[in-house]
Amino acid sequence: MAKEATAPTLYTVAAPPHWHCGRTVAGVMQQYILALVPAAVMAVVYYGLPALRVMALSCATAVAVEALCCRVMDRESSVDDFHAVLVGLLLAFLLPAMAPWWLVVMGSALAIIIGKMFFGGLGGNPLCPAVVGWAIVALSWKTQADPDAMVLSTMLVNPLTQLKYLGLEAAGQVSLTDMLLGRQLGGLGATQVLALFAGGFYLISRGLLRCYVPLAFLAGVLLAGLAFSLADPGAQPGPLFHLFTGSVVLAAFFLATDPSSSPVTRPGMIAFGLTAGVMTVLIRVYGIYPDGTPFAVLFAALFTPVFDLLRPKPFGAR
Repeated sequence: MAKEATAPTLYTVAAPPHWHCGRTVAGVMQQYILALVPAAVMAVVYYGLPALRVMALSCATAVAVEALCCRVMDRESSVDDFHAVLVGLLLAFLLPAMAPWWLVVMGSALAIIIGKMFFGGLGGNPLCPAVVGWAIVALSWKTQADPDAMVLSTMLVNPLTQLKYLGLEAAGQVSLTDMLLGRQLGGLGATQVLALFAGGFYLISRGLLRCYVPLAFLAGVLLAGLAFSLADPGAQPGPLFHLFTGSVVLAAFFLATDPSSSPVTRPGMIAFGLTAGVMTVLIRVYGIYPDGTPFAVLFAALFTPVFDLLRPKPFGAR
């Protein structure tokens, strides 16, 4: 009896990774948005419906512009990965609660077009898209993007502006407890320090965020703030003042950690975070802007390719 012919074995060849951890881009973005919800709620508590308007308009514009860009580029729509929503929310956190609608739309659209889609989409951008959008509108329309000029119907005080123009004694009117609880004037979500700390630690505990950049960033701010405080205690506040004011905590956990524009090696992450943290204090002390945190993040991101060259030696190397 003749042997039955067996079918040849077919092997499927695919690109790595071959073992999937179960995470998706959409799932990770949803966790990031969830981590920002406490700060968004606190922003509505302090600023009311105008803050909700800015956040909703920024997120909606980001989604619509990304969908339009994908259509123009003849690509499959990528809005279902929720990254555009995250970009829009982060941009809104940096804007004043009373920002005009056209400024929000312009900033969100530019964040997606120039900060993300111009470089091919998610994973190709060399700078954090939300910071790119904020920087353009902040430099182009300084008054409309300034919380001190736009948010007039509030009793909140911006301690960084007080320090810049009125001195250390005026900045001391806002206690560290008030700063921690978000009782200070600034970007509608960037000043919700305690809520942002909670969101950042949530991401670290879930393994979605590596702690090297945030801790190095905060350490850089504390070390630089301490150095200036010791050098001129009569004019410069303590390091905790710099830590709890402005958008430092937002930048440490959500802006500087942008996966496309931050280093991938552990030494590179530490150098990146320290550079951005020190630059934050330097801009505040010597620059014309009371809070230079977003600019410090942009500056450090320019050197990400250099920081990625800092890597441990291969196992067994001398």
